Amino acid sequence: MPDIDMAVTADDGTSLAGTLTLPPGPGPHPAALLLHGSGPLDREGSTRGLPVNLGPPVAEALAARGIATLRYDRRGTGATPGDWRSAGFTDNLRDAAAAIRALTARTGIRPDAVAAIGHSEGALHAATLGARMDLRAVVLLAGFANSGEEAFRWQGRSIVASAPGPVRLLRRPLGALGGRALARVKRTRTGVARVAGAKVNARWLRELLAHDSRDDLAAVEAPVLAVTGAKDLQVDPSDLDRIARLVPGGAQTHRIADLTHVLRRDPGRHRLSSYRRLLREPVDAELLDLVAEWLGRHLDAAPNPYAGHEEQLPSS
Repeated sequence: MPDIDMAVTADDGTSLAGTLTLPPGPGPHPAALLLHGSGPLDREGSTRGLPVNLGPPVAEALAARGIATLRYDRRGTGATPGDWRSAGFTDNLRDAAAAIRALTARTGIRPDAVAAIGHSEGALHAATLGARMDLRAVVLLAGFANSGEEAFRWQGRSIVASAPGPVRLLRRPLGALGGRALARVKRTRTGVARVAGAKVNARWLRELLAHDSRDDLAAVEAPVLAVTGAKDLQVDPSDLDRIARLVPGGAQTHRIADLTHVLRRDPGRHRLSSYRRLLREPVDAELLDLVAEWLGRHLDAAPNPYAGHEEQLPSS
């Protein structure tokens, strides 16, 4: 399973450093672009203190199905220059579109068999790419079907509701504090601003709050797989029903028991503080198998005869 350095030239000329994982054997191969969540994430979906490390297991699972995977460092992370705090939500989208164009044009990749896989914020961009570009398939991992502001407020309520009792007793003042912070962000006009004493990516947050993923979901023509964990604290699992209704051709949706936003399962009482413990475990194997098998069918990918664990993947 060879990894190749692959840089994507963004619209403004920035070189987005990335990795293209190719399945063993001759091409051309179908391929998927992997888009991660929010914040200063590298090509593997990790940042200091939050090592989600989604890239390698996804690339390995897809390579076993004969599918290549591209992922890249966000601006200001890893080997990509820039400042992540000054990059907007729409900048991240334009970078993702540039990566799709580069992947489609790459020698050894089938231009008629390219998909987008997005996790969290990446799922929003994957839906937009599916609505605006000629993709063969779209995978949404923990993506919401609502306005960004409504999703953000739901996340706040969910996190407080999962917290210990003393914190839950403060839900009303905490909610009021959060509402004031959002109002402050919406009044800003700069790329970076201080809110409640902290330096935040204000432009990114303004654009996310104004974004409504329902518009893109209603315009996606490619097949869609949407997966959200039943214990996701950051995205409402019930949005899966809305995704299935909005996508014109319907969507295959899965609400996975005990799966959390960081794509690991937590059978106990799940809280935001559980992330540190869960991230010491691997990404959920059943989720990886589901995504790889579904993409294999929709990208017309031949199972990779070089993959020793191919027989472990589900057949339907």
